[in-house]
Amino acid sequence: MINANHSPGRQFIKRFFQRALLLMLLIAAAVILIDPFFHYHKPWFGLKEVLTDKEYQCIGSLRTFDYDSLIVGSSVAENYYNAWFGDGFNCTPIKAIRSYGATADLCYLLDAAYEEHNLKYVFYSMDTSSLAAEPVPTYELTGCPMYLYNKNYLDDVEYLYNKGVLFEKIPYMIANSFIGDYDANNSYNWAQWKEFNQDMALGLYIRTKEIAPMKEKNCYQDVLDANIQLMKKQIEGHPETEFKIFFPAYSMLFWDNLYRTGDLEAYLYNMEQAIAAFLPYDNVEIFYFQDERDIVTNLENYMDTLHFSPEINQYMAEQIIAGNHRLTEDNYRQKLSGMRDLAYEIVYELILPYEDRIKVDYT
Repeated sequence: MINANHSPGRQFIKRFFQRALLLMLLIAAAVILIDPFFHYHKPWFGLKEVLTDKEYQCIGSLRTFDYDSLIVGSSVAENYYNAWFGDGFNCTPIKAIRSYGATADLCYLLDAAYEEHNLKYVFYSMDTSSLAAEPVPTYELTGCPMYLYNKNYLDDVEYLYNKGVLFEKIPYMIANSFIGDYDANNSYNWAQWKEFNQDMALGLYIRTKEIAPMKEKNCYQDVLDANIQLMKKQIEGHPETEFKIFFPAYSMLFWDNLYRTGDLEAYLYNMEQAIAAFLPYDNVEIFYFQDERDIVTNLENYMDTLHFSPEINQYMAEQIIAGNHRLTEDNYRQKLSGMRDLAYEIVYELILPYEDRIKVDYT
């Protein structure tokens, strides 16, 4: 009599499932050991901190890397070479980056960093638009991989059995670690293949046909107050950290757009209110670059309305290290008044030679 438990068919199925289970364990082990998104640990086996996908890697790096300072901001902060700040302030910084740089999103990253780290410095690139953004994190709303952000390891199956991770991200990390000259100081840097010149900047600027009525300067007061409170919570909650807040140099196209959409006076007001709120803190220094006439009016420095060349990143880092362009209780109102004058000079004079090359949105 043939024992059904030892039939060839049953043995085949048993071996199949054993091998499938072994394969699944090996795949999970490979992802956990290499961990290209740094979800479980910092790099092992001589691998480098290869950081190119901020939505997937930033949160993990903040939780697992060794560092004592942060470079915080939107995409305009991605092209800083970490060692500029590291050498200038004798610290070990990494980047905490979120596209668009809304205050709530960046504070979310700061909270993640503070879970396991004491920070000496936070070099915070504050986008003017962030003060008018909704004061709630947008990671889930914008489709970020929340299995990497939350601490529920039960949903890590999306990471452990991910074809893109296994066949793209792991080989990419290994290749950049052992082949070529990848430098972790250039984390998230996107400038290598970009062009910065007036043709690029003007080509990507779509101007509104009509000029909207100027909004009341306090039209964003509710969200402004909420965003200021989010930052004050970070500043007050971490008196041991020195916050170097700086407003980066946008192109004159940015100010032209603010005027035409009716936001100019409101955005200037928002900055003044935020600066007035942060300046009194002993652990805060604020630096202002938006009124750098020679930079913002030279479109050769830009690829669009906002994004400037790495040379501008380096210039601002060097100025912060030197303590230049710092705002104080005595000078910040005068500086912002000068920015207001420059903005209107841009609108009424400096933009005029480029008008025949600016695309117009007729919709």
